[in-house]
Amino acid sequence: MDDIVEKAGVLIEALPYIKKFRGKEVLIKYGGAAMHLEDIRENVLHDLVFMNYVGIKPILIHGGGVAITENMKKRGIKSKFINGLRVTDKATINVVVDTLADINKEIVHDINRFGARAIGLSGHDSEILNVIKHQEKDGDVGYVGEVVSVNILPLKELTEFNIIPVIYPMGIDENGETYNVNADEAAAKIAIAMGVQKIMILTNVKGILRDPQNEESLISSLHIDDVQNLIDRKIISGGMIPKVRACINALQGGVKKAHIIDGRIKHSLLLEIFTDKGIGTEIEI
Repeated sequence: MDDIVEKAGVLIEALPYIKKFRGKEVLIKYGGAAMHLEDIRENVLHDLVFMNYVGIKPILIHGGGVAITENMKKRGIKSKFINGLRVTDKATINVVVDTLADINKEIVHDINRFGARAIGLSGHDSEILNVIKHQEKDGDVGYVGEVVSVNILPLKELTEFNIIPVIYPMGIDENGETYNVNADEAAAKIAIAMGVQKIMILTNVKGILRDPQNEESLISSLHIDDVQNLIDRKIISGGMIPKVRACINALQGGVKKAHIIDGRIKHSLLLEIFTDKGIGTEIEI
């Protein structure tokens, strides 16, 4: 009986959040290790389906860096990075497109299998992400794009009918050339353009940690004015930097809430949206 009462309490706790976000769009950026472990992947996608069923409109954008590196290796292409950006020549861009398209199809298939409706979109074929070539001071990174504008029409056409858009981050320039786009940057730009209520970036750590070796040192709330100091002290480093900057860009662009959360935690998205305590690190403005 106590278990039943406890479950009822969870539902009651979720009710105000369902009311708050019902009919509103939220954006989830999905990548890293959370994409490759089947049980974690299923939990994430079940969370999206649950949100969809209670009237929230999730938008999913995903990367695929690990799979891209593996596929490049299979084709005999060596991965090279400059300041965290994958150097993308013509051979590499083909691998990136093929890999992300395959991942996209799998995600869409699973969401549909779990009971919601999802449609996959490419940032370049659907002309969602309009880009210019990224200029890097330490070397030419090739076909890496910087997002200058977002065409939200293909996304709105889906969310208005409660269909989940699943986007992979390729961009297109004014000459029709295809570019690789950092998924965190793309997530922030799409979140701003769509005016979403919340952006959530899934990663494979608990959030921002004061001590990277100690998962109990989670920073649950972080003001944007304190971010640069943590970067300078190397508390925020490596792949966490673009995630934090994506959150900051989204907030400065008008998105109300930004979170970095651990995709390894079972039903992490539901815990963040529907509970008083939440999880991970919230970036505040």
